[in-house]
Order: sequence, then C-alpha cells, then structure tokens
Amino acid sequence: MKISKKALGILLLSLIFVLSACGNSDSKKESTHDSHSDSGSHEEMDHSGSAEVPEGLTESTHPKYKIGSQVIINASHMKGMKGAEATVTGAYDTTAYVVSYTPTTGGQRVDHHKWVIQEEIKDAGDKPLNPGDQVLLEASHMKGMKGATAEIDSAEKTTVYMVDYTSTTSGEKVKNHKWVTEDELSAK
Repeated sequence: MKISKKALGILLLSLIFVLSACGNSDSKKESTHDSHSDSGSHEEMDHSGSAEVPEGLTESTHPKYKIGSQVIINASHMKGMKGAEATVTGAYDTTAYVVSYTPTTGGQRVDHHKWVIQEEIKDAGDKPLNPGDQVLLEASHMKGMKGATAEIDSAEKTTVYMVDYTSTTSGEKVKNHKWVTEDELSAK
C-alpha cells in the first residue's frame, strides 16, 4: 500500500494532536479556593487531612460548636465548601491568621490564604503576631506551603474548627479539614 506524503503528514499531525490531548488531561481534585481566584493557584489544597494537630494546640473548653455537632459551613475557602453540611471533629482556641506567600515549589504568589494558626508558624511563641510580620510557615495545607516565608495579612483570636463535610459540587467526602473559624459556621 502506497501512502502519499500529504496523507502521511495528516496522519502524523492527527496522531500528535491526539497524544498531546491525552498528555494534557487534568486529573486535579476539585480544590480551588473560590475566594482567592485572582490570587494564585490553590489547586494543590489538601481537602482531607489527618486528625493530628500541631503540638501545643489547646482544645477549646467551651466551644460554640462541640465535637460531633452538625453545622453548615458559610465559608468558601474551596469550591464546594460554602453551604456544605459538616460534622465538627475538633475545636481549638488559638490565633488564626490570613497569610500571603510564594510557594516553595514556585508559581504564583498566594494572597490572603485562610487560615494558618499560631501553632503552624515556626517559632511563633505565645504572643499573637501582627499584620506585616514576616513568618516561616510549618503548615502543609497546600503543596509548597511548608517552609514558605509568609506575610501576616490579619490576625484573629478565635476558636478554630476541624470538620468533616461533603463537597456541594463534587460529592467528595472531606475528612479533618483544617481550619474554619467560629464565625464561618452556623448551626444546622
């Protein structure tokens, strides 16, 4: 069978197109922070985590939402979070920070990431940090976060919660999500 150069060229271009499309498939989990769409990629955000908490973190003695409580998440840190029904799996008293940083893995700067807590900042001590302070992150909520230098955008003394929920957009079950603050939850 004799194939013309033109037919061979078309065949090769078609093959390259198909292979490049396959190699470009996007298998990322849903994890974009809705409220941060203009501030860098949050596609590497870990939805689920372990139940382990940072050393020195104190359980709340009188949380508004006790462990096992059913709540509604009013925050949109990630796609599918706002409006999700959740179960409280931990409640801790600490200072929560909004931070901006450039991932250690490179890429776009992440602006206004919610939340990193006092115990997830290297050598933070017991005193709250101030907006503008430069810190070293020990949190690993996202790829490239641990070890990154960050700037404190704001600080809030509060109770933070670890929750289990099901994404309202993907149906993905999220376990031990860290962190939501008390004002980002409401009773079910």
